[in-house]
Amino acid sequence: MPPARPRTTTRDPEDIARRLTAWLDTRLPGAKATGVRVPASNGMSSETVLFDIEHPERPLRACVLRLAADPSAYTVFPEYDMHRQYRTMRLVAEHTDVPVPEVRWLELDPGPLGAPFFVMERVAGRVPPDVMPYTYAGNWLHAASDAERERLEAATVGLLARLHDQVPPGAARFLALPGADALRGHVTAQRAYYAWVVRGLPRSPLIEAAFGRLEELWPAEPGTPVLSWGDARIGNVVYDGFEPAAVLDWEMAALAPRETDLGWLIYLHRFFQDLTVASGQPGLPDLLRRENVEARYAELTGHTPRDMDFHTLYAALRHAIVMLRIAYRRVHFGEAALPADPDTLILHHGSLRAMVQGSYWN
Repeated sequence: MPPARPRTTTRDPEDIARRLTAWLDTRLPGAKATGVRVPASNGMSSETVLFDIEHPERPLRACVLRLAADPSAYTVFPEYDMHRQYRTMRLVAEHTDVPVPEVRWLELDPGPLGAPFFVMERVAGRVPPDVMPYTYAGNWLHAASDAERERLEAATVGLLARLHDQVPPGAARFLALPGADALRGHVTAQRAYYAWVVRGLPRSPLIEAAFGRLEELWPAEPGTPVLSWGDARIGNVVYDGFEPAAVLDWEMAALAPRETDLGWLIYLHRFFQDLTVASGQPGLPDLLRRENVEARYAELTGHTPRDMDFHTLYAALRHAIVMLRIAYRRVHFGEAALPADPDTLILHHGSLRAMVQGSYWN
């Protein structure tokens, strides 16, 4: 069973509510922020605040505020560029029919709430849960029929296909990472992130072996970069029934090969599926199967995914670095002890090791 969720904030929700109400009046005079709440299921990167806007001359509006992480909370990532996320969502809305929430305001001054933030419309619907994962019994997606889950999968792969096909790469140039090409830049940035995570802490032999294996599997032709969502998984989609109503969490967006998103979509489901099977439950073995996702994407785009052993390994490696940072965060807050072997802090160390050895997909 997955461990208990660690703390996700050091901020006071009542203080956020008071300061948000004051800020809102400067943007929409006469408006009030009501029903302000910080969800218990808040993520461990940017923080989410839900609230409603009441105005004497306008209908009630349900909103979401994404606030850059509190540096004192031992952040998951080294920086939080809210302008970059805001600009990415506006770009997707302008160039595609991929549903993203309407972004209303961007505030780069840390004064009002203690950090930069942006406000977007709140979209009604359901999200496949992370805790407990949707692969476990007891949630709406697990209880759905095979046909309904097939519909959700098809629509989700369709999101990626349209995102990759419809956004002009030139318009997303601000998301490019330094490097000889987009893939090299992306991996170099992950190496830098790993170095930041382990600074002054035990290094992970498994993560470093995975970086070495990536070099052995490096694609001969990485492909033309596209706007990569970055956190392409069904837990970041709001569904109306089984159709996507809003695509969330763009903080890891970048210019990258198409397969970067596909590998993440496939592996992040397998991460939950492997945990579920290890707990003695069958999970959802027919959902987001690698061969089905690849075939559907090829049919929709005309692009046959390439080098997917590389890209699924890369997804598992990227996720391992995040898992290691979260584990060290728990140690920092006294929620866990530092083990002799840092690799055991990575929940999926067994599957990552199997990928490095080339036996995982056998």
